[in-house]
Amino acid sequence: MQTTKGMRIHIGIFGKRNVGKSSIINALTGQDISIVSDTAGTTTDIVEKSMELLPLGPVVFIDTAGIDDVGELGVQRIEKTYKVLDRIDIALIVFDENRIDKFEQKLIDEFNQRKTPFILVENKIDTHSASTKIDTNAKDIIQISAKENLNIEKLKQSIIKNVPENYFENIKIVSDLISEEETAVLVVPCDFEAPKGRLILPQVQTIRDLLDNTSTAIITKTETLEKTLNNLKNPPAIVITDSQAFAEVSKIVPKEIKLTSFSILFARLKGDLKEMVKGATAISKLKTGDKVLICESCTHQNIGDDIARVKIPKLIKKKTNADIEFEHYAGHDFPANIKEYKMIIHCGACMTNRKEILSRILKAKEANVPISNYGLTIAYSLNIFERALEVFPDILEEYKKLTK
Repeated sequence: MQTTKGMRIHIGIFGKRNVGKSSIINALTGQDISIVSDTAGTTTDIVEKSMELLPLGPVVFIDTAGIDDVGELGVQRIEKTYKVLDRIDIALIVFDENRIDKFEQKLIDEFNQRKTPFILVENKIDTHSASTKIDTNAKDIIQISAKENLNIEKLKQSIIKNVPENYFENIKIVSDLISEEETAVLVVPCDFEAPKGRLILPQVQTIRDLLDNTSTAIITKTETLEKTLNNLKNPPAIVITDSQAFAEVSKIVPKEIKLTSFSILFARLKGDLKEMVKGATAISKLKTGDKVLICESCTHQNIGDDIARVKIPKLIKKKTNADIEFEHYAGHDFPANIKEYKMIIHCGACMTNRKEILSRILKAKEANVPISNYGLTIAYSLNIFERALEVFPDILEEYKKLTK
């Protein structure tokens, strides 16, 4: 299985029109990914390319429209380019003989504020004298010619060097929570919501994480869970369930066995578990007339009993006994003004990268809007919140202090 985009380092390429952003992406990937032209504004939409950047590993390069675009459509393209900033782990700011002006400086200020590392890339040095002094906070200034393939390897090395420290550390789903000798039972419902003939991504990634740890993974359905547990010589260290089966599974699994969900594990993997646990407590404060935002990382066809549009709203309304208004956003769309919401509930984010989720959490904190995710919301609404957090004793302890 290829590494998904959500688990790849995202590298954004930014700059004015016709500075050679697309040429740089083509040179870095060794492929004609983006259309190259001398006509300004050739790139009018976001272009993404997944590749292996050795020895760094799996990355996604993102080509963007020019930040100096003009006209009504140009303004929309610039807005789309700036939305990409939320999911960038490291940025390349490209300029040419025209040097750095207000457009690049705005990007520099944005990345400094976000604490996102960036590299200044002076392109087309085959056509002009390279700059001798540039005063910015960039860790590196690399001078290249994408057309002549000059210093492209140097640029790759700079990217590798400037990737945020410890990026690949603690990228665990569950394997750091159990030992090599222990067993995890994974409850995977095969109902009409499950994709035919395959497992959903969080389940596959969890299985792989356990196998890499040489732990034992046992897969079962909700209706065969009790029989599976009875057939084991020794009880498992943990049971991980699809959040939608929490109610039924929590009745089957003995209290002495730790229980959590894929979605809760992904709250830690992709976001800030502590902040999302705190956010879930906002459910008890919701009242009639309040608005709740539900965000999904991917777009898909809605089904009759959809978790985001039916199940979670139904659970929350039952928990609060209040008539609450729910709004939904999907993909990379995120409302500019989130202060109107009393709470944000995010999916497990298996299809997006950690930086985008952390960016959304930061925006929520700045707006003083609680944010949680599907699994935590379901566990809280079913009154099994503390049990679902037992696998994270430090988080559980903080939650208990918070609710005293």
